[in-house]
Amino acid sequence: MKENIENRLIDKNTKPTSMRILVYDFLSNQKSALSLSEVENNFENADRITIYRTLKTFEEKGIVHSIQENNTTKYKLCDDGCNENTHRDWHLHFYCKICKQTTCKKDISFPENMKTSFRIDEIRFFAKGICENCLKEESLQ
Repeated sequence: MKENIENRLIDKNTKPTSMRILVYDFLSNQKSALSLSEVENNFENADRITIYRTLKTFEEKGIVHSIQENNTTKYKLCDDGCNENTHRDWHLHFYCKICKQTTCKKDISFPENMKTSFRIDEIRFFAKGICENCLKEESLQ
């Protein structure tokens, strides 16, 4: 697994340091987007600034995309199509008001090949509501 992560980082022109490998591995096992504090809580002995810089480098290199949620930035690994120049996260980012999770809803998206006379580099497509899991639990009560 470590070699696979190293190769993915190298493919994104990112030096595979120990912290970058650990953060990538951690994020690859998450279903929802996480804030800096949530990532930091999983690295007991790591410096907050190092984790922040790792996430910012990942964002610049097209490894993670950031999701603005109120006054918090959350991070989620990008698909392979993202790079240093373009993030291809034209899907809905959904925040559940009950479980407080932010997830990517890739089945709801803007078409990337829209015909326009201008270039779109980024779309922030965000919604709040109740996720499918919380709706199921609510209906059982």
